[in-house]
Amino acid sequence: MKARVKWLDHMSFVGESGSGHSVVMDGAPESGGRDLGVRPMEMLLLGLGGCASFDVVMILKKARQNIKNCEVEITAERADTEPKVFTKIHLHFIVEGDNLTESRVDRAVSLSAEKYCSASKMLEKTAAITHDFELVSQS
Repeated sequence: MKARVKWLDHMSFVGESGSGHSVVMDGAPESGGRDLGVRPMEMLLLGLGGCASFDVVMILKKARQNIKNCEVEITAERADTEPKVFTKIHLHFIVEGDNLTESRVDRAVSLSAEKYCSASKMLEKTAAITHDFELVSQS
């Protein structure tokens, strides 16, 4: 896997993935940025949310759960001193579908956190990561 980050101007950067996709990152105005993109540390949280959601959806599909939507709301706290690593992260999954089984959703979320999500396993070295979920039934 490869990636590349290129400085554009001010405190703006473009990240290019090995698969050919790009994303703009920028700093806050008080850091010299112009607020034109996601902050780099926000990208870490987005990566965690994407990785965990990918796992949850895949596990539920393999369990033949009729999943219609999966969203994860992430809250995080950072250390007060440099390096300002994440110290606490909470993932709240909102899973929507027809006749979802609560135990299967619980298992999918737990398996992602405990076994499959690479981003979670890396970030748990500095942050206490917790998770929960809610079911939204369509029937």
